[in-house]
Amino acid sequence: MDRIIQSPGKYIQGADVINRLGEYLKPLAERWLVVGDKFVLGFAQSTVEKSFKDAGLVVEIAPFGGECSQNEIDRLRGIAETAQCGAILGIGGGKTLDTAKALAHFMGVPVAIAPTIASTDAPCSALSVIYTDDGEFDRYLMLPNNPNMVIVDTKIVAGAPARLLAAGIGDALATWFEARACSRSGATTMAGGKCTQAALALAELCYNTLLEEGEKAMLAAEQHVVTPALERVIEANTYLSGVGF
Repeated sequence: MDRIIQSPGKYIQGADVINRLGEYLKPLAERWLVVGDKFVLGFAQSTVEKSFKDAGLVVEIAPFGGECSQNEIDRLRGIAETAQCGAILGIGGGKTLDTAKALAHFMGVPVAIAPTIASTDAPCSALSVIYTDDGEFDRYLMLPNNPNMVIVDTKIVAGAPARLLAAGIGDALATWFEARACSRSGATTMAGGKCTQAALALAELCYNTLLEEGEKAMLAAEQHVVTPALERVIEANTYLSGVGF
């Protein structure tokens, strides 16, 4: 069996990177639909719009309806097609990001992901979990590609409740053991092949980073400040864990 590793096309992380969204997204498309959590748009919409305008991009903002359902995806597709958007940006939490990925898949356009919490490695994955409008599980949508770009503003992540970072640490700690078990057994990974040395190395780095920096990162998260330890743990939770599995 072939060895396969999957990862987003580009991963970008930094404090206030939301101010530079347009600069990074410009190579992908000129017209964008931004699907955002209503809470996140409440404090970030004007910044996002300015960033796109400064880069010479056209942006249509669509508040997320709250559930990653087929009906919500279809609703957003109608908005995107009416506005002639050539790419999708999802900004917010897990269901918002899954919706953005699924929407871009069905439209056949690029997708960028801007998570505002570091509670899972889902932002980097080629997967969307689809629910019914009532919030019941519907199906897993396995996507052919990972997001074209993942952009993480660490200042926004630092402003989130610390318990969300703790959840991400717990999730990411398991990645090394999962990857090691797959490697030893020769099992098929989420990428559709055997584990690569690169994925195994990233999974181990993820584990070691969390052991070394996790406690310091949690202290920073509780104070809502960006520190080197928090930066490393956000990368571990989001990217290293996402590529390592």
